Amino acid sequence: MQTVYDLGMGLRLVDLSKLVDPASESRRCRLDRFNTGGPIPDFHTNLDIMSHLGTHAECPYHHDESWPDVTEVPLDRFMGRGVYVNFGESIAPNGHIGAADLDRFGAKLREGDIAIIDSSYKLNPFTKDSNTELDKRLFVNAETAEWFRERRVKAVGFGDGVSIENCNEDVKPFHDILLAENIIFIEVLKNLEELKQDVFFLSFTALPIKGLDSSPVHAYAIEGLAEFS
Repeated sequence: MQTVYDLGMGLRLVDLSKLVDPASESRRCRLDRFNTGGPIPDFHTNLDIMSHLGTHAECPYHHDESWPDVTEVPLDRFMGRGVYVNFGESIAPNGHIGAADLDRFGAKLREGDIAIIDSSYKLNPFTKDSNTELDKRLFVNAETAEWFRERRVKAVGFGDGVSIENCNEDVKPFHDILLAENIIFIEVLKNLEELKQDVFFLSFTALPIKGLDSSPVHAYAIEGLAEFS
């Protein structure tokens, strides 16, 4: 599957989405393809999927019935200036991402940006290896969330080097603090190693279906745009 495209004029398109294959997906994902009949071939597909499938955008409704669902979040929150913050190995394995770490590595973040956080400790999330001795990913917690809230970012995305499933004591406050401010999440982005810039235009538009707490998205970055640098 192609993940990088040359758009000409110095622009690069990088696909940041997880490929979802119904044959191997661990989460609910069934496609029922059928022909409606008649003289002209007319194929349709019924989808039976969960809202947190593949690369997906989590909205405030995910944690509170009174908070905005996918359709109530302003559309411009699903696109904008993306900043890739890769901590590498600067934090010890299974360490928490603190305010001091973000002060050092997140200097390029501006109000209204989309932050993508990552590290060198890669592991595919939500698998049998999660939270085992093989899992060295970094952790987020309330302190991490408060830093992003103070910077007024519009969304936070995650690479495979950051865990969002280690324990309720960390994960719940991280979600609650940011979702209460309509700061949405992108879980989980792929192909980040293909990026040549750490600042770019990012889009991950969700499906406009009323009542969704989360939606699969096709996320992509466009590099080379002067206004996103």
